[in-house]
Amino acid sequence: MGDPLQRTRAIATTLLPGFVGTELPEALRVRLEAGLGGVCVFGPNIASPAQLNALNEAILTANQLAVIAIDEESGDVTRLNYADGSPYPGAAVLGRLDDDELTQRVGRGVGSALRATSCTLDFAPDVDVNSNPDNPVIGVRSFGSDAALVARHGAAFVDGLQSTGVAACAKHFPGHGDTAMDSHLSLPVIDRSLEELRERELVPFRAAIQAGVRTIMTSHIMLPQVDAERPATFSPRILQGLLREELGFDGVIVTDALDMKGASGETGIPEAAVRALAAGCDLLCIGTETADELIGDIVSAVEEAIAAGRLSADRVAEAAGRVRELARDLALSSEEPVEAAPQAGPVPTSSTGEATSGETHLVGIERAQQAFDVRESALSALRATEKEGPFAVVRLETEANIAVGVAPWGPFAQVGAAPEATDSRAWAEHAEFVVGETDAARGVLDARIGDILGAVPENRGVVVIGKAVHRYDFARTAVDALRAKRTTLVVDMGWPADDRAYADVATFGGSRLMGRALMAFLDGTDRAAQGSVSDADPQGERR
Repeated sequence: MGDPLQRTRAIATTLLPGFVGTELPEALRVRLEAGLGGVCVFGPNIASPAQLNALNEAILTANQLAVIAIDEESGDVTRLNYADGSPYPGAAVLGRLDDDELTQRVGRGVGSALRATSCTLDFAPDVDVNSNPDNPVIGVRSFGSDAALVARHGAAFVDGLQSTGVAACAKHFPGHGDTAMDSHLSLPVIDRSLEELRERELVPFRAAIQAGVRTIMTSHIMLPQVDAERPATFSPRILQGLLREELGFDGVIVTDALDMKGASGETGIPEAAVRALAAGCDLLCIGTETADELIGDIVSAVEEAIAAGRLSADRVAEAAGRVRELARDLALSSEEPVEAAPQAGPVPTSSTGEATSGETHLVGIERAQQAFDVRESALSALRATEKEGPFAVVRLETEANIAVGVAPWGPFAQVGAAPEATDSRAWAEHAEFVVGETDAARGVLDARIGDILGAVPENRGVVVIGKAVHRYDFARTAVDALRAKRTTLVVDMGWPADDRAYADVATFGGSRLMGRALMAFLDGTDRAAQGSVSDADPQGERR
């Protein structure tokens, strides 16, 4: 690759930036025409299906082989439904229902929705084994805590998604499930041996590779027993030795976003890009709001690394070749007809009122409730208050998971998206209060709880709804104070603690679908269809 222009174009082919706004920036259009590998679309880039179609058409007009990537995992992590919450069940719900065919159909439904908007690469499924209930970034994005179950459902999702011509991406290699730290904010350390990884974390990745997954995303984590010097994204030992040679993966290796602290916190993004390419990555996710100047800095840093002998030009050419091959295959797939995804109900609408192509209610309310884990304490609380009128709702607002973003969640998403379709009388008449981390930070948490108790009669029940309630001091404090004074039912729509001390009801997901299922449960509708009634369910899967 002696031609400087050819080399620069190859470098550009490995880059996948995000951008600001709902229209393609002119600077990004110019880079696409010059060979930029593609674009990653995030929630704030999407206003409506029609707008997304127009945006993607502009991208493909600039570069017909551009990869258009998106994080659409189903469930909590959604971009297509960022404004009003996802109508799909998330991975943890699918794992608890444990129906491989259903998971395959959900993957196909997601793929059909993406294909209808010309998105070609979906950063899904998440095949991390969520073995740590305190995990702040994976949680309900995982199919469960059992490696074999995650492997089965991950492969089924890959099969369904890729049957639509959209490429899947198994993430986050070699496994981000056993950590209590978020790599968006720091560099997690997972102290497991290679043999331990083979027995648990790598099992779902093997299954995804056998299912033909086209791409695999790296994780910004340290595994000192495997490579004591480099995080996985920058480790030839992990990417070349383990992923390529041992597992036999020959597709595109994608980095997790390089603007995350776990990747570039110490070196900056341009140097992180050089290290990722040198380690064996092919397609580099830059971040959500990539400035044109940063793209130029990355290209310059890679060119300088090649000139200095730190990075082989052949390695860059190899990476660019893999990306081009994927892009060509996806372009051909987009021209082939695909059977419509199976539907089990009406096509929902976006917050703009437009029908969202490809979205389907593959899981009804009763089926969704079967994923719930309901303690006897929840049923007792409901029985004690059901004759006293509408309950009061306390929403616990915790810091948004960066991967999830600020998409509406749970019953609040349903009420916000379609208040006229909310047929729960009890919910429609409830009083709602919000308690957040900012209350604790400002020293007004006790006063906030006092205001709630003053507004809620003693004979009224209180339903507290949050995500991963056990992980937040302010949330536990609020729950304890309310339990001491009122009949209180705590709903956790995230991944609960093993002992369920702060989860009378665990829904294992906060998508709009699960919000509708929770509303029906609280209203007494189809309550008999719920999942397990127990005092604890440590593994997260149904029993």
